[in-house]
This record gives sequence, structure tokens and C-alpha cells, in this order.
Amino acid sequence: MSDSLWLIPLGYLVGSVPFGLVIARAVAGVDVRKTGSGNIGATNVLRVVGSKAGALTLALDALKGWAPVALGQLLGAPELLVATIGLAAFLGHLYPLFLGFRGGKGVATALGVLVALFAKIALLIVGVWLVTAALFRYSSLAALVTAVAAPFLVWGLDGRLPYVGLTVMICGFILARHRENVSRLIAGHEGKIGKKLHGADLPRHDRLAS
Repeated sequence: MSDSLWLIPLGYLVGSVPFGLVIARAVAGVDVRKTGSGNIGATNVLRVVGSKAGALTLALDALKGWAPVALGQLLGAPELLVATIGLAAFLGHLYPLFLGFRGGKGVATALGVLVALFAKIALLIVGVWLVTAALFRYSSLAALVTAVAAPFLVWGLDGRLPYVGLTVMICGFILARHRENVSRLIAGHEGKIGKKLHGADLPRHDRLAS
């Protein structure tokens, strides 16, 4: 196990890469931390820059969760260490070294971690997100519902304690990071999927840094 401990800081560093910020700057010269919701993730990139940039951000944010976990599995790391690597990658996105520890909400990176651990269950989790998003058109609401459902799906369909614990922790962080979205959903101010927003479209206190 000790031979693979270096995968934990590697996972964190990979998770810290702010793909949304890099892509938005390269494509449109925009700092997504200063416009739209202020988030560096795919949803804000989609709204501020466009669908292609948003899709690329989603894919790369998921990849940075998948790759460290897949590498740990390939090297034969035990389940507890693999779970720790996944958590490190996820926390890298939330608290990135390269952005002063102010990052995104981690949904796409969490998905990448779960796909690496159990692809079939991850597909079910994605299905929960897609159905909720299709019905209500709110990305944040879909993330909240999925974060509640995911631990039960992993517990019921896989049951390995390190991975159940990892899923509970990841989903707990996701729920906490969406607390402002809950307030906006209640107030009716949350932006719907497909609506292109800019910083000026939101109240100043809604321009989040993370």
C-alpha cells in the first residue's frame, strides 16, 4: 500500500486543474469566476461561453476524477487507498491549489470517480440526473437529487464499505456546495438549463467564487 501513496497527492493535483477557467479564457477571453454564477464548472461555462465549451469542460472535469482512480486500480492499490485517491481528486476540484483553494462544486469530477469505480452504477446515477434535469430544467436541482440518491444506489448495488463511505462524503460536499442554489431555487432566481447568462444578469451576491 505504501508504494502507491504517491497517488493521493497526484490525484489532488490532477483534480486541481481548472479546466473550465482555462477553456473559457481560451475560447472567449472570459474569466468565468467573474461572470454568470462565478463557478468554474461546466454549467457556468455552458451559460457564459456556449455548449461546445461547456461539453468540453464537463468531459475534462470528469476525466480528472476518473484518471487517478483508474490508475490506482491498474496498479493494484487496495480499495481504501483507491477511495482515498478518488476523494483527493474530488477535493482538488473543490479546493484547487492553482486557484487559492477556491474551486467548483465537483459534480462532474465526482461522476468521473464513480465511473472509474463502477461504471454501471454510475450510469444509473447519471440517469437520475438526466431525468430530474429533463423534468425541471435546473442543473442544480438535478445535482441535489442525484447527491441524495447516489449513496443509496452504491450501498444497495455494490456495498463495499470504502466506496460507500467515499460516495457519502462526496455527496455531502456536493450538497453543502449547493446551499446557495437551494436559496435561489426557493426564491425562483435560479437559472435554467439552456439559458445563457452573464454576470450582469445575476445579483452581485449570487456571483459565487466557488
